[in-house]
Amino acid sequence: MGRLSTMRSLVMKFGGNALGTVNALSQLLGIVTRETQRWDRVVVVVSALDGVTDRLLEAAQLAQVDNLRGYRRIAANLRSRHFALVDELPLDPPARTALAADIDQLLSQMLDACRAIAKNMSDELLASASDEVVAVGEQLSARIIAALLRQQGLRGAAVDSRELIITDAVHGNANPDFAQTAQRMQERLLPMLQRDIVPVVTGYIGATSDGETTTLGRGGTDYTASVISALLPADALWIWTNVAGMMSADPRELQDARVIARLSYDEAADLAYFGARLLHARMIAPLAERQVPLRIKSIFAPDAAGSLVAGPPKTAEEQLKAVTSVLGLSLRRRMSGSLAGVNRLVGNTLFKTLGMRSEVMIASQSSGGSFLCLVIPTSIGIDGVDRLQRALQAKMGEYPEKMPWQIETVSLVTAIGSRLDSAPQLVGQVLGALAGIEILALSLGASHCSVSVVVRQADARQAVSKIHALVLKSGSNSG
Repeated sequence: MGRLSTMRSLVMKFGGNALGTVNALSQLLGIVTRETQRWDRVVVVVSALDGVTDRLLEAAQLAQVDNLRGYRRIAANLRSRHFALVDELPLDPPARTALAADIDQLLSQMLDACRAIAKNMSDELLASASDEVVAVGEQLSARIIAALLRQQGLRGAAVDSRELIITDAVHGNANPDFAQTAQRMQERLLPMLQRDIVPVVTGYIGATSDGETTTLGRGGTDYTASVISALLPADALWIWTNVAGMMSADPRELQDARVIARLSYDEAADLAYFGARLLHARMIAPLAERQVPLRIKSIFAPDAAGSLVAGPPKTAEEQLKAVTSVLGLSLRRRMSGSLAGVNRLVGNTLFKTLGMRSEVMIASQSSGGSFLCLVIPTSIGIDGVDRLQRALQAKMGEYPEKMPWQIETVSLVTAIGSRLDSAPQLVGQVLGALAGIEILALSLGASHCSVSVVVRQADARQAVSKIHALVLKSGSNSG
């Protein structure tokens, strides 16, 4: 698909934490208004309001146990929250009335999907209906934002991404079909842009070629924006959030975390995969393939540069740029043996327990024993780790020959930097800084942008702090 002549196109994604208040929506309105004057084509991709997806997931779970009162209460609470927000927006009475009707219609559809779940459905139909429930959050926010843009004189139109993003049938963690999605964008999105409409696209949601609703995994609105940016193709993708950009560490854990001015695509992908919550891990690849630059900016500081993700500069130096920590699950065996069967067992158990797959990131074997560790995505959380651990213990009990494997929660602490493959001194500095902390395993990432160590959970905070001191010393993270 060719570029829209010489038209300059911008895709902007707004996360849930940048949507939920009148102040944030005012900032959004100002940003979209300004950028439509600077760019020929603007596409807006939106998440659900902050916390709404969690409530919808809870509603789907309550429906599975036929808790009618529970999921109806959630629908009522969501109605009150969205109505309260709409009441504070500068909308004229007809627009407010139409928006209220849209909200009621969408929540009615959500209740219908919950009632369908409550019936004893097959696993396949249950997964499809659950995605139907969760998809309502983005539809609600897209309608609100499109109405707000129209009120301010822009030609805003809510677009259901099920009309654009065609996926496989892996519910809860679907994969886009790029060829079919490109064709849908040609047929449905480009004509809108050619008429100077500002599409407000629902993130996170897709559909199979048969029209069955799917979702792209937690944080999937980033992925939606990435796919649209790559296939348009856009000249840039901007992600708006409530923080200043990609940070050198989690600012909730380290107060001296700083904004990273620039990252390569590989560095950003590793940073997202190994624990940075700001980006969806799968979103980088489509942008890198088509060299679409990504910028992460604060909705409350729109003139600040934020963080740029692009190809590495020609004169890139070896630098440490960030440190992350993510939960992992380790399996340790005192006597050596084949890891292959255990790898398959872990992968299958992970998929059946959490509805997703993860990779075994670090595996080692010696004459004295074997060690295996896999990443637990940040979206799963501690509860997911506990569920997976219990499921593995139960599953391995069926296979005495796989025992005795000791299963425990660990932390993968990862240093992110440029050209680590040609900078062994940086890797040496990282290991030297961790003197006194037991390292259970060590791995250099395939992209040569990361080095990960597995440590006990109790040592993770100290390990992150020590590595971050090296990051700051490198002087690479000026805003």
